[in-house]
Amino acid sequence: MDTNQDLPAIDSHRALQIWITENLKMLPLPERAHGNFFEECCYIILHVPQSPKANRGGSSDLHYWIGKEANAETQGAAVTSVQRLREVLGEQTVLHRESQGHESDCFHCYFHPGVVYRKGGRASALKHVETNVYNVQRLLHIRGRKHVSATEVTLSWNSFNKGDIFLLDLGKVMIQWNGPKASISEKSRALALTCSLRDRERGGRAQIGVVEDENKATDLVHIMEAVLGCRSGSMSAAVPSDSVSQQQKANVRLYHVFEKGTDLVVQELATRPLTQDLLQEEGCYLLDQGGFKIYMWQGRNSSPQDKKAAFTRAVGFIHAKGYPSYTNVEVVSDGAESTAFQQLFQTWSKEPDGKKHRGGHKRMQAKLDVSKLHTQPELAAQLRMVDDGSGNVEVWCIQDLQRQPVDPKHHGQLCSGNCYLALYTYKNLGRVRYILYLWQGRQTTIEDTKALNGNAEEMDLMYHGALVQAHVTMGREPPHFLAIFQGQLVVFQGCADNGGKRPPISSTRLFHMQGADSLNTRTMEVPARASSLTSGDIFFLVTTDVCYLWFGKGCNGDQREMARMVVTVFAGNNAETVLEGREPPHFWEALGGRAPYPSNKRLPEEVFSTQPRLFECSSPSGCLVLTEVVFFDQEDLDKYDVMLLDTCQEIFLWLGEEAGEQRKEAVAWGREYLRTHPAERSLDTPIILVKQGHEPATFTGWFVTWDPYKWMNNQSYEEVVEGSLGPASVISEITAVSLQQFPWSGFRWCQEACGFNVIFSGHQSSIFRELFSGQEVHNFQLTRGPGDNKAGPSTLLASKSSQESPESILELGLGVDGKNPSKSPSKGCSSSAANGSLPRERLMHQAVEDLPQGVDPARKEFYLSDSDFQDIFGKSKEEFYSMAKWKQQQEKRKLGFF
Repeated sequence: MDTNQDLPAIDSHRALQIWITENLKMLPLPERAHGNFFEECCYIILHVPQSPKANRGGSSDLHYWIGKEANAETQGAAVTSVQRLREVLGEQTVLHRESQGHESDCFHCYFHPGVVYRKGGRASALKHVETNVYNVQRLLHIRGRKHVSATEVTLSWNSFNKGDIFLLDLGKVMIQWNGPKASISEKSRALALTCSLRDRERGGRAQIGVVEDENKATDLVHIMEAVLGCRSGSMSAAVPSDSVSQQQKANVRLYHVFEKGTDLVVQELATRPLTQDLLQEEGCYLLDQGGFKIYMWQGRNSSPQDKKAAFTRAVGFIHAKGYPSYTNVEVVSDGAESTAFQQLFQTWSKEPDGKKHRGGHKRMQAKLDVSKLHTQPELAAQLRMVDDGSGNVEVWCIQDLQRQPVDPKHHGQLCSGNCYLALYTYKNLGRVRYILYLWQGRQTTIEDTKALNGNAEEMDLMYHGALVQAHVTMGREPPHFLAIFQGQLVVFQGCADNGGKRPPISSTRLFHMQGADSLNTRTMEVPARASSLTSGDIFFLVTTDVCYLWFGKGCNGDQREMARMVVTVFAGNNAETVLEGREPPHFWEALGGRAPYPSNKRLPEEVFSTQPRLFECSSPSGCLVLTEVVFFDQEDLDKYDVMLLDTCQEIFLWLGEEAGEQRKEAVAWGREYLRTHPAERSLDTPIILVKQGHEPATFTGWFVTWDPYKWMNNQSYEEVVEGSLGPASVISEITAVSLQQFPWSGFRWCQEACGFNVIFSGHQSSIFRELFSGQEVHNFQLTRGPGDNKAGPSTLLASKSSQESPESILELGLGVDGKNPSKSPSKGCSSSAANGSLPRERLMHQAVEDLPQGVDPARKEFYLSDSDFQDIFGKSKEEFYSMAKWKQQQEKRKLGFF
């Protein structure tokens, strides 16, 4: 085997590059073929981030993909090629092994709106995907929620089931059949893939029919029966999802892999929770995540032999454990770990130069510039502040399961035995915004917690769903919650009196203050004994006669100044300043005598460098399943979704406006995520509910770009199906369909079994001659037989560009006006329109009534010549139609084609 073949050139300016392996050569695939994978082949995929910000990191990802029918020789060639390519790219590249149907979330995120698995080998794959080819007859099985895949299956009703979606692709006609058990989210994403196939492979010149209810789409069902035969027997039940739950992903084991003499030793080191210091720079380690995924970590000083054997050892481990052969493998190098790998450890931090720092590092205190928070959401997200807290605050205490308003002069004085609602109102860019904080003390009852949530929902209804709900636990308050009380948040032990007023101080109480300004200070009551003191902070010792301000030796001037503001909460007590080491005897007597306490300065909180992660939430079988969107942006938020954004310090749950009953599960899902996290995350981590259209800057700032007007142009699945692609995109009844290479016996069977007649266009004698000579049937229509009483319009999304003359294309029957387009008096104009050759001045800024006949007003840009289209839009039609629908509309509106 020659391993010295030339490797392909790498274009660092292209985000995604794909090669197919042939012998030991890597043959590049054009962009139009991306997302199509042939089952007998192996592919190599390289993703190079074009912006560190967009990637939330900077490492490249190199994948090799194995088709389920690929032979051992093909797989071996792919492994050799991908290893040699990684040597060239360097160890900063993360290496992945992917198997058909079981790819990683990272892999799927490259291909929007989905991947297509096709039958065949290299010969078929190297033909690539041609545009405007209609000699097609295939059935695609579409599965997936966030990551969609379509697999080519046998053209038979036996391939169908009730839970999934199937696409019957006949070239000029594409029929999407939605299983009765499929969710609206699955239907919507399947339709996006169907439209993408139409635009990429047919140049937009195809009609899409959707079978939502077979009783209301009888025409489409008859067409399907003409191809698939008459259906007999009951359809298969929905196939259970094979997705991996969070509970399974929580089981992690770390192994040290090394050679001892001639033996390979795999030694178990630790289970959950793992710590970063277990990884030594001289070694190689295997991390098993519940049999779902295998990571191989290579220390920077490990031997070249160990690094080269990483894949082999991972595959050997998979076989030894009896895991499925398709188990995903990821090879990471010291200093270039993926975020998914980092978050399997309880702590993970890096020095600025990329070297690991085992003991953590200091928090960088960013000075808050309020004027920048509204214009720089990224800053707001990092500081966890929507503003400086100067907006309006209302507080309620939950008592007797009801909310009782708290007097403004007692705002910020909370009790550990109660729950509180704090409504914060502020303005952002002239718009009124709301954050409702649900604060829960550590000593509250289950009944109080339920009442807290119930009252929050009542208030949300009062504000028409505009409230951002932040669930906050005592002691883990986010910075903005502290800011709205201007540093005077004081938490007392016990329960509040009527009206939410904190109980009077009738005995000695000790309070621990942490913070240095009005934006980060909290004060918590602690046991009144000397051992509670620490030299780095400030304490208030409150007695019936005096309030001592005890300044530890490690506190600074800002802390002391803040303490003089907080002490006013304990009004009625004389304040007396006490320096550590100069305490009067009465001070120690009040604490029950002297006792040892920490004398070192309190260490600052550790900040971890792990990047934020976005997941789609679902619970198909009662267990939480999360699907990650690795390179996320606003486009990945769909109105049917509940999405979880983990920023390490907070958990955001984004609720799409059409998420339905799933919205009620959001908080529970957030808590389950924390509970089952492999790194054993704190259950007190704030959980923030964010509704579509009401996102605060602390959420939007984690996205590369954010369009606040996006939701105004967002179309629902029903709108698309009902014809929102354009005024002429819905045809009330399909009366014709074009099929290719269909035997005459099939037509006769259709007429007898399905109850409709086959009516041929043109002279029957010539058609019959074509049939009997084995040539194609070019033109025919399907019409109802006289005995067929079934009625009801079929759903059809169409392009008028399909109405080309019968001399040049396969005729599709009646147009939207019920007339045969081939008999239109303006046949020449229609033909020019369909061929995309109309001059720009007849299309740009033209009213509907002024357009040439045959032009779809919703797709005026389509009728431009390719050169004019490129000149006006700055991109090809293929690139334009692969964009999101709302982006297309934005450009069309701007350029005069809307």
